[in-house]
Amino acid sequence: MLRRGEVFRNRAKRLLAEKKKLSAAWLQAASPITAEIMAKAGFDILMVDMEHGPGGIMDLIGQLQAVSHYDVVPFVRVPWNDFVTIKRILDAGVSGILVPYVNSAEEAARAVSACKYPLEGIRGIAPSPRAGGYGMNQRDYLDYANEELDVLVAVETKTAVDHIEEIVKTNGLDGIFIGPMDLATSFGHFCNPKDEEVQEAIRKVEAVVLGSDKFLATVAGSFEEAKKLYEKGYSMVIMMSDTTTLGKVALDQVEQFKEMYPQR
Repeated sequence: MLRRGEVFRNRAKRLLAEKKKLSAAWLQAASPITAEIMAKAGFDILMVDMEHGPGGIMDLIGQLQAVSHYDVVPFVRVPWNDFVTIKRILDAGVSGILVPYVNSAEEAARAVSACKYPLEGIRGIAPSPRAGGYGMNQRDYLDYANEELDVLVAVETKTAVDHIEEIVKTNGLDGIFIGPMDLATSFGHFCNPKDEEVQEAIRKVEAVVLGSDKFLATVAGSFEEAKKLYEKGYSMVIMMSDTTTLGKVALDQVEQFKEMYPQR
């Protein structure tokens, strides 16, 4: 939440616009404890997952409060391209929105409109929520929100790939996020983004986005994978999660134990 008299600024906005490299991670546990741990680790961006994660608005606010003392920028992957849901999430006080399953320029424009106050969009105006400092900041947030918020849309289908040239031309859109698992499945290759047809589609999206004024983002299973993506021109790579990464570490520890002590 903004301090009294503090103007709303998004530290990631200009860096991403300049296509700098920013580190990112998922917050998928809806837990303020794991959120605080990840913020303390020093990530540039933490993406609260409200599409596949279990949390609601109050869980989101708890996580935002937990990371507020750290130099990290909170983004949210929203459940859907729904302006009411997006409004409530923005009012909680986040700096960036990732809208899933956007397939056309029209849908991208609708996502942007949901994130912008009039006359640029349709977001309802209220200084009373957390974003506006519960009425204690008001114009310090309202006057800057349209220019400071980051808006990303996810390319997750063959249809979106077919329309990527039009999508990147959307006014007010900041970035394109490639969702490899959904994209692969859309092409008929269930959970197999390494299939050559899918890789060809990804290369098409990369070329279009990197040749535009939008930044490119995606996910990676490790830092080594993320490094390859950054070197290709990606600006934001989500390289771990507060749930799945813990699962990987736990599995590794258990396997080492069983190997060392097969008879217990």
